[in-house]
Amino acid sequence: MTPSHALLLCFFAMSVATMNGQTTPISFHSSEEQTSLIELYTSEGCSSCPPAEKWLSKLKSAPGLWSEFVPVAFHVDYWNSLGWRDKLSSQLFSDRQRNYAQVWSAENIYTPEFVLNGKEWNNRFGSRSVPSAPAIKTGMLQVNSDDGKHWQAIFIPAGKAASNYEVTAALLVSELSSDVKAGENAGRRLDHDFAALSLFTRPLTSETNGLQGKFIIDTSPKGIAGRLALAVWVTRSGRLEPLQATGGWLIRTTPGQ
Repeated sequence: MTPSHALLLCFFAMSVATMNGQTTPISFHSSEEQTSLIELYTSEGCSSCPPAEKWLSKLKSAPGLWSEFVPVAFHVDYWNSLGWRDKLSSQLFSDRQRNYAQVWSAENIYTPEFVLNGKEWNNRFGSRSVPSAPAIKTGMLQVNSDDGKHWQAIFIPAGKAASNYEVTAALLVSELSSDVKAGENAGRRLDHDFAALSLFTRPLTSETNGLQGKFIIDTSPKGIAGRLALAVWVTRSGRLEPLQATGGWLIRTTPGQ
């Protein structure tokens, strides 16, 4: 057992010891080798997006889900002015795509656009197979929660650590359908998986058991019915490129959902 494995096991034991007895503790973790983050920028108002989303939906049954790759679909809001408002869209997601474009010195943003580990990935219409996990040791990431709402992340970098890191978390929804009434997809029923409902970033601070951070998520979003999941990744402070990622399926905590 490596020292990093021992630290994570110790941290998990402490997490279980503090459980409140009302819910089962949840834990997601990566290996030391990098888990890929697959991002799709999409919109219900874009007629060329459904094939890309269909490809993303196939990842639900892929054997490497959560262990080799973590998928996230960001619905942008810049299509909303063309006749149909995508209820999953957010300016925050559009801004994230624009920030990538700035990093790449790209003149335009578009949908559907895939991003793989912080780089534009030529899989526009979902024509490629699932990418192989990079054989790069970046460090171990684990996130734990006693109640599904309050989370703690720990990251143990591989090799020489940088000075500052951040953890980003996104609540996702799958198995969600939408009947589009207007715009380019008018009259179509669209299915969505791994669609981001929220996105936020928190700093990681150096502690005895590695770099740690805390965040809170709302696992009962109003007006959204579907299968929830959590995607979490670590970056260097102020950067977009993920170093490590993890995630998994969640169970709703609100009665009747």
